[in-house]
Amino acid sequence: MTEDNKNEDSEKLQSYLQRVIALLSKYKLLEGFVHLQDDQDKTLADSSVQKKNLDELQQLLDKLHPADIAHILEALPLEDRLIIWGMVKPEYDGEVLLEASDAVRETLITDMGSQELVAAAEQLNADEIADLAPDLPQDVIEDVFRSLPIAEREQLRAAMSYPEDSVGALMDFDVITVREDVRIEVVLRYLRRLEELPDHTDQLFVVDREEHLKGVLLISKILVSDPDTLVENVMSREIITLRPGDKAQDAAYAFERYDLVSASIIDHDKKLLGRVTVNTVIDYIREKSENEALNLAGLREEEDLFAPVLKSVKNRWVWLAVNLVTAFVASRVIGLFEDSIEKLVALAALMPIIAGIGGNSGNQTITMIVRALALDQINSGSAWKLIRKEIGVSIVNGLIWGAVVGMFTFAIYQNIELGLVMMLAMLLNLLLAALLGVLIPMTLRKFGRDPALGSSVLITAVTDSGGFFIFLSLATLFLL
Repeated sequence: MTEDNKNEDSEKLQSYLQRVIALLSKYKLLEGFVHLQDDQDKTLADSSVQKKNLDELQQLLDKLHPADIAHILEALPLEDRLIIWGMVKPEYDGEVLLEASDAVRETLITDMGSQELVAAAEQLNADEIADLAPDLPQDVIEDVFRSLPIAEREQLRAAMSYPEDSVGALMDFDVITVREDVRIEVVLRYLRRLEELPDHTDQLFVVDREEHLKGVLLISKILVSDPDTLVENVMSREIITLRPGDKAQDAAYAFERYDLVSASIIDHDKKLLGRVTVNTVIDYIREKSENEALNLAGLREEEDLFAPVLKSVKNRWVWLAVNLVTAFVASRVIGLFEDSIEKLVALAALMPIIAGIGGNSGNQTITMIVRALALDQINSGSAWKLIRKEIGVSIVNGLIWGAVVGMFTFAIYQNIELGLVMMLAMLLNLLLAALLGVLIPMTLRKFGRDPALGSSVLITAVTDSGGFFIFLSLATLFLL
């Protein structure tokens, strides 16, 4: 999709959202007016104006894609969200729940009855139900199990058995298989009998009678090959295969590296279990990126924009508490040098410069390291090389920007010693930021934690306290 198309789609979606908000406002305004009237005037609630608003809103929702409806629901306050949710076609419920964020999905599920949830889940494939299952009540899951055919029931049980970050959790069971000893003409006749091909079908999987994967038959090959040709003569035996226990991140690397649209999943006996498709991988990458961004800021989970105050507070308080403790530490560091600051007031004005630049440099380093860890580009052998490289970058930046800050300080205060102290403090704090910017995420990774978890908060705290201590210590030693 081109950039122009993306912008056009974004503008169109935004116009839908604004239209929904406008129609909702009209509806709620008339409802509020009705409640102020006597009983005899309540017939206004059934007026043609109100009916027109609702009809227009319903028509707008009916023509939207479930993903667009999910986007609109996420952008609305809870009361408005539930009004719109009640107007969504029942056959869209399952897909909208899948497309919505975890936080918003929770509010939608809470508003639904057990029968509604079962009906919504029954519209989905086994792999999609598995994605939704962690958010559904246990009794709903049991009802869904009982309503499924035996084959789909086993698929759902298998999908739910895999860890969240594994390839198995991304598996799609909707695959088309063919034998290698049939002609292309037979394959074409078989495909024509299907109502439609599964989404993102770029290849058919060639298996034997025991479902062992032998190769793949590209759709493009089917179209250009002689109908009398055997499948084994045009199929590809060089294929990318995944195992259900592999990390989902590995699948993402494979799709990126080899430009895949779909890939097979096999067990240890090379039996075909299912496939992974590019849309699922993209969703996984997007969700992982969002989680990493939240973790860097110290947020424990995705938060509904319009969540209740207490729920938002609960999500944010842990790292705010950590930040408060580190702020007290920084304040005590400053307190140790009260006498120095009293003698040279300029120190108080210059301290934030050292701390701020150090924090920014540390965050740059941490962002690079977290990304490299996510891509498995760092191992024990390369860790020290990486530390040396980041120290080298910090030395160069420290000398350049330290000199700039030193000259700036001299120009303002006409004190060359103070300028040199600023330069040296800048260099040392950037070195500290580089060292900890590498060590913090790598240490978290070593202890089995997400390397992004609170890293931004921690590096800012350390460079603040460290920057204050370095600058004030140097000023005390050389200026006072």
